Amino acid sequence: MNVQQNALSRLANAMRLFGEANLKFDGLKKIDLEEAVHNLDRTFEAKLEAFHSLYDVDKAEFDYFSCADTAVLIMLRNAIHHRDHPLFSSWNEEMALNGGIDRSRGAEFIFAAHEVVGAGHTMRQCYRLDDFYLRLDGTLASPHLEGRMGVRNREKLLAQINSELKFEEILSHATANRYPSHQVYLNVIPIFVSALCRIFGSLNDRGVKFDGFDAGAYKSVFVDELSVDLSNVNYATLRII
Repeated sequence: MNVQQNALSRLANAMRLFGEANLKFDGLKKIDLEEAVHNLDRTFEAKLEAFHSLYDVDKAEFDYFSCADTAVLIMLRNAIHHRDHPLFSSWNEEMALNGGIDRSRGAEFIFAAHEVVGAGHTMRQCYRLDDFYLRLDGTLASPHLEGRMGVRNREKLLAQINSELKFEEILSHATANRYPSHQVYLNVIPIFVSALCRIFGSLNDRGVKFDGFDAGAYKSVFVDELSVDLSNVNYATLRII
């Protein structure tokens, strides 16, 4: 098994564990809400770590920073991995564990998600849209800028997420409907799906074998079945009562 096959196998395994945590969430939260939330967040973070490991061994063959979906996942992984800032606390953690529900009584939140084509149900892992800008936009004078990227690379990624992932459009939609920016959340799962479709397709075209049950099961899903329309953003709202 070459290094790409090994990294791919580990990513597929992490994806399965995240899916299982989602399936168990509703039942577990009635017994232990903290454990249910942590299981979701830690398994999602494991997916990011596994994606980054694949990037590490595959970056000579594929430019992960040429596309907004793959690039922003690497940025998100680094932000959560190093955790030298208060950004990227998930919606579940913020609301269920950090007192967000009590602080937000009467407030309405808006959730944006790109359109996943071919999926009957899309899982959710939501982060505040503001956090991406506070990590990348130097004009905001944020103390939490990504310090491991040069200014030019930050500006490039910021332009990518605004144009390719429609972040600027999402923010404009929320502002037009009078949502404060801190009440705007993004579901990053469709972005993850888009990145996986892109990378799995590239690996398959290069003849990399999808070894193991998990990798084999996900190959057909992300190579043949799913796609993401990054130009199409859906919105949902939730009021805390």
